[in-house]
Amino acid sequence: MAEPEGPEEAPEDRKPQSDEARSAFVPPAGVEKPAPPEEEHPTSEFSLPAGLTAEPPQDQEGSAFAPPATYSSKTSPPVFTPAYGIPLVRISQDAPWQDRMRTMLRLPVHERPVPEARKEDESGPSVPRVLDLTLRIGELLLAGGEGAEDVEAAMFAICRSYGLDRVEPTVTFTLLSVTYQPSLVDDPITANRTVRRRGTDYTRLAAVYQLLADINARAHEVSPEEAYRRLAEIRRNRHPYPGWVLTAAAGVLAGAASVLLGGGPTVFFVAALGAVLGDRLAWLCAGRGLPEFYQFLVAAMPPAAMGVLLTLLHADLRPSAVITGGLFALIPGRALVAAVQDGLTGFYITASARLLEVAYFFVAIVVGVLSVLYVAVQFDAQLNPEGALRAVERPVTQILASMVLCATFAILLQQSRSTVLFATLNGGVAWVIYASIAVTAEASTVMATAVAAGLVGLFGQLIARYHHTSSLPYVTAAIGPLLPGSATYFGVLAIAQNNLDQGFASLAKAAALALAIAIGVNLGSELARLFMQAPGAAAARRAAKRTRGF
Repeated sequence: MAEPEGPEEAPEDRKPQSDEARSAFVPPAGVEKPAPPEEEHPTSEFSLPAGLTAEPPQDQEGSAFAPPATYSSKTSPPVFTPAYGIPLVRISQDAPWQDRMRTMLRLPVHERPVPEARKEDESGPSVPRVLDLTLRIGELLLAGGEGAEDVEAAMFAICRSYGLDRVEPTVTFTLLSVTYQPSLVDDPITANRTVRRRGTDYTRLAAVYQLLADINARAHEVSPEEAYRRLAEIRRNRHPYPGWVLTAAAGVLAGAASVLLGGGPTVFFVAALGAVLGDRLAWLCAGRGLPEFYQFLVAAMPPAAMGVLLTLLHADLRPSAVITGGLFALIPGRALVAAVQDGLTGFYITASARLLEVAYFFVAIVVGVLSVLYVAVQFDAQLNPEGALRAVERPVTQILASMVLCATFAILLQQSRSTVLFATLNGGVAWVIYASIAVTAEASTVMATAVAAGLVGLFGQLIARYHHTSSLPYVTAAIGPLLPGSATYFGVLAIAQNNLDQGFASLAKAAALALAIAIGVNLGSELARLFMQAPGAAAARRAAKRTRGF
């Protein structure tokens, strides 16, 4: 049988190919396809010709950038080892926790020793809860006037006490933040908190430091829940002194300052009355929600008005002592000391913000006094600045007045009664040193102020280290007699009498005295930390070095 033939392909029945399906590079029918051109370099010029065999590599010195054959990432050495080696930092546990935490903060992260023991078990407390507790305690410290470095040291101590090793706290003027990174491969956890209200209550500050001491002590096991409970009690505690006691203390402070400058009993009562009126006006402005700038402005006007009134009545008194005494309670010495301390320890942003705050308060005082003095000059009030410059030497009276000034200043700062006595004695010693140098030896007042403030900082830091608390209650009130109230008044009076050169020179002197106080206090505190450290902590103190300056 014949096999069936398949269907023959009929070219004429095939569907023609569309133009889109035909390539533009396909030659038309009847044209031969050209041969492909020969490649200029069919092979690499570095490849071996056919038939040759590569020689085995000889033992040559490896590249400096290639890892050795025995390299292992698990047992890899440090990336860089300096010529002098990496020192093994060992911080003595006998040193106060403030010194230990401050030293560790000044160390690079990879050189910080890990904590020897943890407060909890290996799992530890919740990380967000510890960070929140840290921020809340740091907020109370910063709002109470502590320096930025001390606040960072406290935050760092809390985190390490609960087992968080890799933490980095950051403190600015109004913002607190803390970052925790569990490991190099885990995402970091960051929390922050804003400080919106600031208040002066050194009793609350001392309670916070007691809580910090218990958290960092080995003998205490303070859980986060217990710390939260104690922190809530600290926030709920009332101020140790009622409002009328604070107003009376402001009046007595102004009166003691006027006696310190040569005033008598009548000047004392007039200055006290002016300060009480100024304090009540400031409280009224605060109740109406006005900013602190206007509170300082109106508080400076009544003392100036009382001095002008004495001048218009032609009383044989010292109106300059009345006005200057009222300024002593207004000059922001606490904020100035904190600002300079932050600048000297490297927290320049916080220091700039605090110095700007001090400048605003100082301008408010100047504007308030200047407004009253300008009106007095228009009424031909004979305000003689030369009469106020007469030196009055009453050593016993002035020493007692300086101690009363410090005691009332401590009450205004809401200090506990146990710290008022030492602040009073510290201020009396400061005035004796200042008068011995500036009055008896007739030396520079700026130098005398710096030396006296240095002793205040030294003694205050020593007693604070003994009690394991903040040095502010022992230092801030003690610098009260050294505040530049007289230089401020003379400068404002000269400007009101159109003696601009003399006025600005006197205000510059007041600024120099204020900086001398702040630098002296900080230097005294640093000397106490430098020479009163536990054995083995002096070597770690070198970590404070940040830069060579070039």
